[in-house]
Amino acid sequence: MNLGPWIAMIAVVLAGGATALQAPTNAKLAGAVAGPVNAAFVSFAVGTAALGIVAAFLHARPDMTAVRGLPPYAWIGGLYGAVFVVAAAWAVPRLGVATTITLMVAGQLLISLVLDHFGALGVPRAPISLTRVAGVALVIAGVVLVRRG
Repeated sequence: MNLGPWIAMIAVVLAGGATALQAPTNAKLAGAVAGPVNAAFVSFAVGTAALGIVAAFLHARPDMTAVRGLPPYAWIGGLYGAVFVVAAAWAVPRLGVATTITLMVAGQLLISLVLDHFGALGVPRAPISLTRVAGVALVIAGVVLVRRG
């Protein structure tokens, strides 16, 4: 039995849980450091320090030949993360954790459908289908249900 996919799924579920924890944590931080942008800065500084320690421990070194061959869009992943953290820190006090995270997941799914459909940014093509759209529609319906309480 290949455990790889199961381990990946568990890791992603745990990462999703961390996202739910990250939103209210950064919202609380935003109140103390004068706003969501400052909270995101502190959050990324702590994350960068943690990743630096892990990279040093693992002796991880970038392949500079591969780095030089990257397309320009490969350099802006951190920008997406910054937008995510600022938006979550700002939205949680206004919408609550469940609504904020559900809306973020809905946004992720909508963009994911488009990326998959066109095979954008190097991902494997997976055409939009009625089944996939229905799945996203159910998540969006979940936003409505979560918001109504």
